[in-house]
Amino acid sequence: MTVKERKKWRKVLYEDQGVPDNYVDDSFLDEMKKNVNTRTYKLQNVIIESGVVSQQLSSICLFIVTFIYMEEGTLSPQLLFTVGSLMTVFGYLLHDIVDGRRNRKDRTRMDDMKTICLFLAVSFGLSPILKNLTDSISTDTIYAMTVFMFLGNLLFHDYGTTGAVTSDALSLNAAIFGSVCLASRLPTIWHTFSTIAFAIQVFALWPVLRRTLKRHIPYSQLMMTWLLATVTMVALFTVKTVGAVLFLIGHFSITFLFPFWLIKLQPYKNNIHGPWDEAVIKDIK
Repeated sequence: MTVKERKKWRKVLYEDQGVPDNYVDDSFLDEMKKNVNTRTYKLQNVIIESGVVSQQLSSICLFIVTFIYMEEGTLSPQLLFTVGSLMTVFGYLLHDIVDGRRNRKDRTRMDDMKTICLFLAVSFGLSPILKNLTDSISTDTIYAMTVFMFLGNLLFHDYGTTGAVTSDALSLNAAIFGSVCLASRLPTIWHTFSTIAFAIQVFALWPVLRRTLKRHIPYSQLMMTWLLATVTMVALFTVKTVGAVLFLIGHFSITFLFPFWLIKLQPYKNNIHGPWDEAVIKDIK
């Protein structure tokens, strides 16, 4: 009796090979690859890059401390507005010097001045409305909403990586909404106006300057991280020791503990790739 030799199995579905559709032979796993395109990180680089998260956390804590000073009467709205304006002018000039893009014809300094004047006029005009916006809402609810908004700012902030969760617009809107909630609890219209202006400086303008300095002067990141952390620590100690201790723990975890943990777990990464992956259509030019 002659046994007909079976043809070699091929990975196709358009012809009957006498086997079920889910059949595979011993050569199926020959195409398996592990950790394709895996990046290896160094502890020093991860610590420096994690400073961006610490900087944003420090900015939020400094804003909250400023609100507490305003509420207690320790800081006047006129002083906050003056100091904030001077720091904004300094940051604006520093951005132009470092970035070197002021020669663009699409926008001049006069256009920037018009935008600033328009923003200040609109903010001051809306301050009476914002001042009485949350009168019917309890203070505990306002504080809870502010906490969630600032957490949203931290979560969706653009830290220089690409991802579906990153959204500059959502992060900024969450921070401004939380700032408006706090500003509505201050005693006068001037307090509300100064707080809203300071929120724009902290959450809209300051991140732009940080990204510019990081792009052109990479070594400035480490200095900014420690400077902001030190100022925030001192400011929190003047308000509440518990808050300063919690900030210290959070800063240490973000800057040192989590990067060290990431490096230690890096050798255990084991992603497998093979013929079971989804097909990717490549554009051949």
